[in-house]
Amino acid sequence: MKKISKFILAVTLGTFAFSFQANADDFPADIKPLMQKYTCFACHKVDARLVGPAYTDVAKKKYSNAKIVELIANPKPENWPGYPPMMALKNVPKADAMKIASWINSLK
Repeated sequence: MKKISKFILAVTLGTFAFSFQANADDFPADIKPLMQKYTCFACHKVDARLVGPAYTDVAKKKYSNAKIVELIANPKPENWPGYPPMMALKNVPKADAMKIASWINSLK
């Protein structure tokens, strides 16, 4: 029941965030199509908190690319206290997730 409540909260906040969503122009041309396809920018901005952490803050955690790919598919809410839990994005192919992870780590 607790997981369902957290999921409902995350979906509600995510829906609300669409009115404040990150500008797609904030993302590099080669990354922007992936962010649009997987709706990453509904919750994340490059350098500011939205619903989820800024990608620059993710880069500061110094996760490996493989770890970021793992966290896209199986998020760990305990890694980001104070944020709503991210929904697991198991539909993101590993190759696309690796491109996203490499870009995130380039922000260090």
